[in-house]
Amino acid sequence: MTEHRAVLAGGCFWGMQDLIRKLPGVSRTCVGYTGGDVPNATYRNHGTHAEGIEIWFDPAKTTYRDLLEFFFQIHDPTTANRQGNDRGMSYRSAIYYVDDGQKQVAEDTIADVNASGLWPGKVVTEVEPVGAFWEAEPEHQDYLERLPNGYTCHFPRPDWVLPKRDAAE
Repeated sequence: MTEHRAVLAGGCFWGMQDLIRKLPGVSRTCVGYTGGDVPNATYRNHGTHAEGIEIWFDPAKTTYRDLLEFFFQIHDPTTANRQGNDRGMSYRSAIYYVDDGQKQVAEDTIADVNASGLWPGKVVTEVEPVGAFWEAEPEHQDYLERLPNGYTCHFPRPDWVLPKRDAAE
């Protein structure tokens, strides 16, 4: 199996991990800090990093586009530096692409989300090259599996689903 890597940020990493890990083709996930300025970031010292999730997936079972469409369904990509009750740069929406192909898919997906009119506003998600990913502390990994009633602001929004694309596209 060939694994591909995706790195996303969309608010508190616990809720994103809990939902994304269950997708077909996702082999593993890790929460951490990315997109910022502090080496060896930690929960108590992560500077301008976002709370993010590193996703490893089998492209034969799910596409990067499918991951991004789900990402845009489970958090609000139209709010800057905020998800639910969480506010600040740590909770921004961002896609950290690993290559030019991912960058193009991200830009195309954002254009389709904006054109759909289904979301409450225009997407503010940052699209940046991937940088260092600092794994979060053990107590943050698999948080909602260990504490199923723990805090999350992530959930699938049934009205925020892009129409299926023609297979020829």
